[in-house]
Amino acid sequence: MLALSNVQAFYGNIQALKGISLEIKEKEIVSLIGSNGAGKTTILKAIAGLMKPRTGEITFQGKEITNKSASEIVKLGISLSPEGRQVFPRMTVLENLEMGAFTRNDKAELDESFERIYALFPRLYERKQQTAGTLSGGEQQMLAIGRALMSKPRLLLLDEPSLGLAPLLVETIFQLIKEINEQGTTILLIEQNARMALMIAHRCYVLETGKIVLADEAKTLLESDAVKKAYLGE
Repeated sequence: MLALSNVQAFYGNIQALKGISLEIKEKEIVSLIGSNGAGKTTILKAIAGLMKPRTGEITFQGKEITNKSASEIVKLGISLSPEGRQVFPRMTVLENLEMGAFTRNDKAELDESFERIYALFPRLYERKQQTAGTLSGGEQQMLAIGRALMSKPRLLLLDEPSLGLAPLLVETIFQLIKEINEQGTTILLIEQNARMALMIAHRCYVLETGKIVLADEAKTLLESDAVKKAYLGE
C-alpha cells in the first residue's frame, strides 16, 4: 500500500533520515518506535507532504507521491493526526471536524462520516458545540483523530496519540485505534509508549538516529531482549 525507498531528509545541514526503506500493507497497524530525535515524526511529515525528502521515493498504492503537496496527498487517501493534537482552539468540535473534511463535498457521505466519528467518540457528539480549546486533553486527542478520519483516509498517520494522557485514557485511545483498524483503515503509528504500540501493531520498525535498526512482527519484538532493555524499561 505504502512504500518508502531510500528516503533521506534534512533540516538544514542536519540529516534526519538516512536512507529509510519501509512498507505498509493494506489493513495493517505498523508502529515506529525509537527515542526522541530518531526521525519518527520526520517520516510522517515526509509521507504527509509536509516535508520534501532530498532523495528517495515514496509510493502510495503504486503512485509516486514524493513531491506532491499535502492537500493532494489528503485527496489520495492519507491523513495525519499530528503530535500535540493541534486542534483549532477557538472553533467548535463540529467546526474542527468539518475542517478535516475540506476535500469532500458529497453531503450523504459526509453525514455517514459524522455518524462514524460520533459512534467511535460519543464524547465528541456531546461536546460538538463546545470550543475545542475548552476540552480535556483526552477529548482533544479524540477530536484530532476524528478530524483526521473525516477525510475518509485509507491510511491514517498517528503521531504520539497517548502523549500527556492519564493511563486510563491511554488504554481507551489504543482500544479506539484497534477499532478504527478493524473497520478497515490502515494505520502507521508513532508512540513513545512502546509496549502499548507493540501490543496493538502487526509489525514494527525500530529507529535510531535516522536509520531503521530492527524490523519484525510486533509480537516478536515484544519478546526481544534488546527491545525490552532499550524501550520497555526491562
